[in-house]
Amino acid sequence: MENLKLSYLYRDGGNYKNYNEVVFSNKKCLRVDEIMNLIQRLLIDEIWFYADKWGLPDLHFKEHNYDYNIDVDWHEFEKIEGTNEPITDIRDIEDFLNIISGS
Repeated sequence: MENLKLSYLYRDGGNYKNYNEVVFSNKKCLRVDEIMNLIQRLLIDEIWFYADKWGLPDLHFKEHNYDYNIDVDWHEFEKIEGTNEPITDIRDIEDFLNIISGS
């Protein structure tokens, strides 16, 4: 069984970036293209999402003050892909998809 790695980032108003990856199990062997299609339909303008609503770690910079004039709340989706890396999130990808579909 291949796990699935979701890669995303936070980009502040000064274009500084903070990256993260989350690895989910894939017990039902869902296809990456099907998952990608669902995720893309749920994104804001096909790229952004709110990490807290998706249950993912927030990547806002803690060491910088949030600038309400230029910074944004959303995170940027990069990709999802198969991986042999160990899982880093206790949820299966199906559970994650159910959460984001309801948000």
